[in-house]
Amino acid sequence: MCVEENKRQFAPALFIAKPLAIITINQINNIMRTFKNYIVKASSIGMFIIVSSTFLFMQSCKNDKKETQHETVVEEMENIIEIITKNMDFQMPDIISSGWNTFRYKNLSPQTHFFLIDKYPEGKTSEDAEKLVAPVFDSAMKLIMEGKTEEGYAEFAKLPEWFGEVVFVGGSGLLSPNQIGETTLNLKPGKYIIECYVKMSNGVFHTSMGMTKDIIVSDTDSGNKALTSDIDISISSTDGIVFNNSISSGKHIFSVLYKDQITHENFVGHDINLVKLDENANLEELENWMNWANPKGLIEPVPNAVTFLGGVNDMPEGNIGYFSANLEPGNYALISEVPNASSKNMLKTFEVVK
Repeated sequence: MCVEENKRQFAPALFIAKPLAIITINQINNIMRTFKNYIVKASSIGMFIIVSSTFLFMQSCKNDKKETQHETVVEEMENIIEIITKNMDFQMPDIISSGWNTFRYKNLSPQTHFFLIDKYPEGKTSEDAEKLVAPVFDSAMKLIMEGKTEEGYAEFAKLPEWFGEVVFVGGSGLLSPNQIGETTLNLKPGKYIIECYVKMSNGVFHTSMGMTKDIIVSDTDSGNKALTSDIDISISSTDGIVFNNSISSGKHIFSVLYKDQITHENFVGHDINLVKLDENANLEELENWMNWANPKGLIEPVPNAVTFLGGVNDMPEGNIGYFSANLEPGNYALISEVPNASSKNMLKTFEVVK
């Protein structure tokens, strides 16, 4: 099922957090006032706003699955689009088919990454993003990290007007080093940008380190169909993350329905990330790290005792995406990159049994 992409107003962001962004120069003053009030309320976290964008496209595939009472068996997908990151890069085809595609993302680097697919306005490419968007976010983040929040936020007034037309159409959730994640999306023909906006330990975005790539989704349809899921997730600003948490070990296909999409306090939209929790995992630390408004959020190193296993990145309202994961017995969480995720029912833990 593919629902038409909605253009929504999210704070600006280069290749950064998933804001569905629309921001105009005339909106800057109003947003600054909103941001300033939010900073006061969340001073313990030290807010900043970043925004992000850019994304990816992906692959496709079709799965058949058989389910028993204790285990789900999924046949191997065909027509996989492989994406490999060895450092700060996306190694993948430049042109892919439209329609349903399954992307197999192999993170062979020492950092945590994701991929996000952005639909830029006609005629705009990653070169425009690198020259006109990235410098704005870099300078803004530098000021915010120095505690100069208002000055940093004012930098966003320098973004080009066309940046407000960027639409985020999905991607993978966060993926830890040496992990492989599969995400299935339905893409329309056109030109896209794929990016990762996790931050280096010094606060520099991965996008500024080279993690952007232009891709073309051709008019040729992949011929693939939507997957058949055995675990259905819905996410919305009103109900949070909703799913049946009775999950057995083995390989599963998760569907993610975006019942709505809004701009949260840190100007990003909600998404789904699957996390394996070790015995010493600290949920409060994880929740704070997932918050873009925290200068120490989404930055290397990641919290201890957690492993990110993928998911489905920011999508417009009404869209659906899929991801697969092979779950071993243990404790897990589904979490979104929004402030105070637990209070919004966007941090849900569950146990996988044999």
